[in-house]
Amino acid sequence: MKIKNILISQQEPKAASPYTAISEKFGVRIDFKPFFVMEPLSSREFRAQRTDILSFSAIVFSSRSMIDAFFHLCEELRVKIPDTMKYFCTTEVVAMYLQKHIVYRKRKIFFGDGTPASVISLIGSKHNGEKFLIATSTDTPNSALTKAFEQVGVDYDTSVFLKPVYQDLKDIDVKSYDMIVMYNQADLKSLLESYPDFVQGDTKFVAYGRSVNNALVEAGYGVEIAGPTPEAPSVAKALETYLAKA
Repeated sequence: MKIKNILISQQEPKAASPYTAISEKFGVRIDFKPFFVMEPLSSREFRAQRTDILSFSAIVFSSRSMIDAFFHLCEELRVKIPDTMKYFCTTEVVAMYLQKHIVYRKRKIFFGDGTPASVISLIGSKHNGEKFLIATSTDTPNSALTKAFEQVGVDYDTSVFLKPVYQDLKDIDVKSYDMIVMYNQADLKSLLESYPDFVQGDTKFVAYGRSVNNALVEAGYGVEIAGPTPEAPSVAKALETYLAKA
């Protein structure tokens, strides 16, 4: 089956992207449509978790949207974060984003290389006595990060700050696409919210992320391309390789 139309469940890139070259080279149409958006919990939803933010001495962030949600809720709840709070971020990009909310140079901020192991190494023995709060979203309750903390026995707890809000996909004809690319299990949930009787048929799924791959398989759908892999670290590379062989 020749791939002619591809739907990617993300916002269309604003700058030049490799997808333009792929579209021209292989004669395929590539459309973009976010299947869901992440929004902060309301103060009422957050209170239901009974999380006392000030009982923690360190907080772990894995995304910029998580940082925005955290400080938004702190402002709504009138929680003043002490200057002694330590911030552990999965990447430098996430850590630098803290400047939007705090005076960066006056805080204790640490960042890893994007892997859970790098965050654990930052903690080491020096910060092992801290009580950590891992900021999460409702679609990642048991992430690789929380599992890493569990394995080394660091004192931690989690609290949800973000929730996925599914988008109405009925304005697009999903069956007109030969291939659909998903990154998150919330992508699949959103698809099934709009099309509860969805039948895969000849549609090929690309799953870029362990959670969405597992979700598709558990739902009984076939996965044509699973990633990332060393050979295809990005969706663009995976599509290019796949289309070249088709």
